[in-house]
Amino acid sequence: NIVHIHHIEARAADEREFPEVLEPTLIDVLKKKGITRLWSHQAEAVDKIINGKNVVVVTPTASGKTLCYNLPVLDRLLKTPEDARAIYLFPTKALSHDQYAELYELIALLRAKIKTYTFDGDTPKSERKLLRLAGQIILTNPDMLHTGILPHHTLWNKLFASLRFVVIDEVHQYRGVFGSHFANVLRRLKRICKFYGSRPQFICCSATIGNPGELVENLVEEDFEVIEHNGAPQGEKYFVFYNPPVVNPQLGIRSSIKAEARRLAMEFLANRVQTILFGRSRINVEVMTRYLKEVMLRLKQSPERVRGYRGGYLPKERREIERGLREGDVLAVVSTNALELGIDIGELKAAILMGYPGTITSAWQQAGRAGRKTETSVAILIASSSPLDQYIVTHPEYFFGRSPELAIIDPNNPSIVASHIKCASFELPFEDGESFGRYNPAPILEYLEKNNVLRHVGGRWHWASERYPAEDISLRSASADNFVIFNVAEKNKTIGEVDYDSAQYLIFPDAVYIHQSQTYIIEELDWENRTAFARPEDVDYYTEAQAKTDVKVLMVDLTNTYENTQPEFPLLRKRFGDVNVTTVVSNYKKIKFDTHENVGWGDIHLPAMEMQTESYWVVIKPEVCEKLKSDGKDPARILVALANLLRNVVPLFVMCDPKDFAVVSLLRSPYEQAPTIFIYDKYPGGINLARRIFSIDNRLFRAAAEIVERCPCGSGCPSCVGPPEEVTEDAKQFSHTFFSHLGS
Repeated sequence: NIVHIHHIEARAADEREFPEVLEPTLIDVLKKKGITRLWSHQAEAVDKIINGKNVVVVTPTASGKTLCYNLPVLDRLLKTPEDARAIYLFPTKALSHDQYAELYELIALLRAKIKTYTFDGDTPKSERKLLRLAGQIILTNPDMLHTGILPHHTLWNKLFASLRFVVIDEVHQYRGVFGSHFANVLRRLKRICKFYGSRPQFICCSATIGNPGELVENLVEEDFEVIEHNGAPQGEKYFVFYNPPVVNPQLGIRSSIKAEARRLAMEFLANRVQTILFGRSRINVEVMTRYLKEVMLRLKQSPERVRGYRGGYLPKERREIERGLREGDVLAVVSTNALELGIDIGELKAAILMGYPGTITSAWQQAGRAGRKTETSVAILIASSSPLDQYIVTHPEYFFGRSPELAIIDPNNPSIVASHIKCASFELPFEDGESFGRYNPAPILEYLEKNNVLRHVGGRWHWASERYPAEDISLRSASADNFVIFNVAEKNKTIGEVDYDSAQYLIFPDAVYIHQSQTYIIEELDWENRTAFARPEDVDYYTEAQAKTDVKVLMVDLTNTYENTQPEFPLLRKRFGDVNVTTVVSNYKKIKFDTHENVGWGDIHLPAMEMQTESYWVVIKPEVCEKLKSDGKDPARILVALANLLRNVVPLFVMCDPKDFAVVSLLRSPYEQAPTIFIYDKYPGGINLARRIFSIDNRLFRAAAEIVERCPCGSGCPSCVGPPEEVTEDAKQFSHTFFSHLGS
């Protein structure tokens, strides 16, 4: 079942001496920590930063990127403590707390009076005044910068007046809508800095992506030096593609990922090899944690040496697990992609990926969590029966021969930039002729004045509304509300949280909620108050919710009809308008542990989740599908191929992330009564992605035709129409003909 082994040879470190300009006390402390020389990328970064350059360091996991920004920042604070401040931005609270611990240790060894604090939603109010007045290094996240710092900049005037550095870690996370929002948050930050007379340097760190320089320059709107050569030592590594045995040849179904992951992990656990397993969902993480605890009992070891890790665990519990990994008390951890980021979890030897995570970048990030020293390590990708997973493991040249994906943002998306111009107006009045980064805000300012949000007086645009704009704008999701889960057997002790979007799938009444392998039955879900009540109960099954999604056309704003002008044209019309996307979680399955048999089901009675958004859709002439049928072809699978192609090309032209939109093909749309492909924004109200698609769809069609023409595969692959198992063998040729006609 091992279908491919990719061998990465060990590599010695490329070392450099410490830059002479560094403070001697800083060098002495590093030597006490066993760091006698810097790796080449660290030395290059420190040198360029000290010389005033904006820098982005693009090297793999465990290559010491943290020192690239800590050294120049601490050097400046040691030399001019009264005239230097820094903001460190991390995409998650967990990462900022992890980096705080490392930075605090370094400062303690220096015996320097450098005041550093984390500022997030967990920071006590009693401490906030102190860190606003005295904080020299503030570790926070984009959300707190957006809602908790920039709108209250007058309270942070000491920070902004002396701000010399802005550190942005894990910069590859800032793509799509999240990245587009974040770019506008940075525009607001730079505008406030200018008001207080400061102009900070930007230091960015990223995993390997296809366009690091382009991404950071679009985010920050300044020139950057890109440092990509990795001077860190690398141990020998094996990346194994493992295809589970076929258990149903007729249907092509293979042994489950969970069963194979448990069997492979048992080999590592029996030999005391510290291992991390990555699951695609929270349910998979909890089920696998339970399985591995049982394995530990059979091995006559403590089951407490296996832990789960995912969103929803309380901060104290996450810190405990991270510490256990670093100190070796935890032998195996099962995680969602929450541990994909650079949180320090020690020197693991093996990584097991339970399914392809969806992108080459994520797969390498997860694999990179093993092998953080110079010793031999292994990463195993276990394929599921899905067409994408099967294609990846049977075509290793596709994975190992391609560069990582591009990270794309669109800071000037009208809906996004308008939201942040409102926030910026609240923070400081706009002057006539003032730009907002590289964007001209004048039309939006005039529009806001007409709607009584702003008033124009004396050459300035002043905030005139009573509303506080930042609170109404989420950088990441439609709702920031979390559901809190209480254990009724322990006087309603809090055991975890679930985000709003996942609640209906995980904590419906009678659901089995699993926390660190302990099973609970959800007795009550209070939707209004965002709470759920669970009782511990040992059961031999877990639950899996089933959902149905419906797209209903509400209003057509724009339309083009083709049938009269071009009789042979395969499209009937294209439209843009409002749609209502309804998702109903209607029932659940009970799935037995170990065997994964379906042992029952139940109904779920929860309110439907509705989202009104914007959509582009293209209607295909019914006779096209009739012709396909008469030729013995499956039009539904052909439509899937066309949808897959559009899904691939949209991010290239609309400057967004694949998760920002959805593509749905319907053989017979209820509204159009014809074959239809919908592309809709996955954010309430829409963010103008679909509107832009309407205006440039012929460019998308031309690009789709070019992708199919240039793709070297025989009859389809994930880079074009999709794997042959998902579409049809002739879908590639049909798609090329179809989109070539449209693109012309």
